[in-house]
Formats: sequence, structure tokens, C-alpha cells
Amino acid sequence: MEAPQGSFPVTTTVVTIQTEMPVRDHIVWSLFNTIFMNWCCLGFVAFAYSVKSRDRKMVGDMTGARTYASTAKCLNVLVLVLGLLTTIIFIVIIIIRAYSS
Repeated sequence: MEAPQGSFPVTTTVVTIQTEMPVRDHIVWSLFNTIFMNWCCLGFVAFAYSVKSRDRKMVGDMTGARTYASTAKCLNVLVLVLGLLTTIIFIVIIIIRAYSS
């Protein structure tokens, strides 16, 4: 009472699991640095890399998008640190001049 072996079609199911994290392009951070803390035009360069990262992400090139996003993040950190150091040094100079006179 067994069915012949070749009588039923064989079906396969393919399950695609996406394990990669989405690429963050840091465009808002780059825009902030471009407008408010554009130290030696590094904020604008970070913004350009963020736009390139977003373009690569829209095309589907996740490796290129990650590369551009990483560069944009490094530039944004550099701009932020330089901007904060400049602000702190400026405030210290003003305080020193105010108390020395």
C-alpha cells in the first residue's frame, strides 16, 4: 500500500535570513558639523562621504556604503573633537583675560 517513489513532486523552500546590520550613513551628524562646526572644511568632507554612503546603500552596494560611512564617522568624530577643543580653549582664554586685568 505504498505510493510509488516518483509520483509526488519534490518541493523545496529557501529561507533567506538577513544577519547584517543596516548601514548608518551619519548624514544628520555630518550636516550638523557642516553648519555649526566646519573645522577646516572637514564637516563638509564628512557630509560628502555621508551622501556617497547613502548613494551606495540605495544602489545595494553595502560594502561600499559601509566604507564611506566609516570614513564619514571618523571625520565627524575628528570635527567634533576639534570644535569642542577650540570652544573650550576660547572660553579659557576669555576667563584668563577677564581675571588678569
